[in-house]
Amino acid sequence: MLFNYEAIDNTGAKKIGSIDAVNVDVAISSLQRRGLVLSGIHAADEKGGIFSRNINLFDRVASKDIVILSRQLSTLFEAQVSALRVFRLLGAESENRLLASKLQIIADDLQSGSSISGALAKHPKIFNDFYVNMVKAGEESGKLNETFLYLADYLDRTYELSSKVRGALIYPAFVVVTFFTVMILMFTMVIPKISGIITSSNVPIPIYTTIILGMSNFLVKYGFILLGVFVIVVFFVVRFIRTKAGAIAFDRFKLGVPYISGLYRKLYLARLADNLNTMLISGIPIVRALELTANVIDNKVYEAIMHEAEESVKGGKTLSESLSNHPDQIPGILVQMTKVGEETGEVGSILKTLAHFYTREVSTAVDSLVSLIEPIMIVMLGGGVAILLASVLVPIYNIAGAQ
Repeated sequence: MLFNYEAIDNTGAKKIGSIDAVNVDVAISSLQRRGLVLSGIHAADEKGGIFSRNINLFDRVASKDIVILSRQLSTLFEAQVSALRVFRLLGAESENRLLASKLQIIADDLQSGSSISGALAKHPKIFNDFYVNMVKAGEESGKLNETFLYLADYLDRTYELSSKVRGALIYPAFVVVTFFTVMILMFTMVIPKISGIITSSNVPIPIYTTIILGMSNFLVKYGFILLGVFVIVVFFVVRFIRTKAGAIAFDRFKLGVPYISGLYRKLYLARLADNLNTMLISGIPIVRALELTANVIDNKVYEAIMHEAEESVKGGKTLSESLSNHPDQIPGILVQMTKVGEETGEVGSILKTLAHFYTREVSTAVDSLVSLIEPIMIVMLGGGVAILLASVLVPIYNIAGAQ
């Protein structure tokens, strides 16, 4: 919950700001630990009307905010600035209100004696298990600046890759939605007005025009029923996908669609290799690295593979042996290169090479997909519009010719 406060600091200067806390007592305690003398505090939604009550719903911390934060943390730790001062400074300077309040809370926890990883772990929606464990490894090794630099580089690569995949799918999705919207408007608003002219004439109507008029008549009569059925189906599909069985089925579906499956497979392999490489070079044990990779890979099929590999490695098997049990999801080249890395003691370096390789493969696949989708979309849109216009214009020309 967000609280606005007015206070006086140790120098006598007046301070006005906001703090995110569970309740007002926690907020007061946190502010007092900062050395502030409170003159007033109230919940942020107590004034300003309906808009101020709901504005915090729009606060979120984007991936790019965490990337920038990690780079700033790396720079400040390398400059040997104390952890408490680092988080106070970044909390005061952050343009994201939610992140700023969380950083101040983290600073309060550090002042109370908490470790950095322990303070970050209290905010799992912003700092996931992968991030927290990386920071914990950096604390144990005394290389926090390098750890935050690794995290920034990793998150930057992940954000860029995910953004490219999402961006590639936005254009065709927009075109498809626009096409169907225009078609529905034509069928329900334009064609019904013309159909009366066509059907009232004694001119023979082509079969394709009859089909178009029938579809238009069906949509006008039963369009709202179809829309209701569509909304209900989408609702239950989304609910099913949010269940464990539904999530597994949907992830398997993504890996089974022709051509698209190749893109997703390369994306998950790039994420797998990059995660493991980043954690291994930070000193995280292989078993813990596999567990964390399973949690952040964002696909139930690969998550199960990682958990199985984790159990196999615990039982004494090598990573390459564990991965070789899944030839459909894990290609032979990854297994063989991992085996070479185990034999030479350079697993991290090999995984880094594989991560770069699959990242390039994803970029190439996305570019190929976009270049393939665009002409297909143009042909489909052109064909649909041509059929619709021919179905309407040909009878009109016949009527005009008959007169």
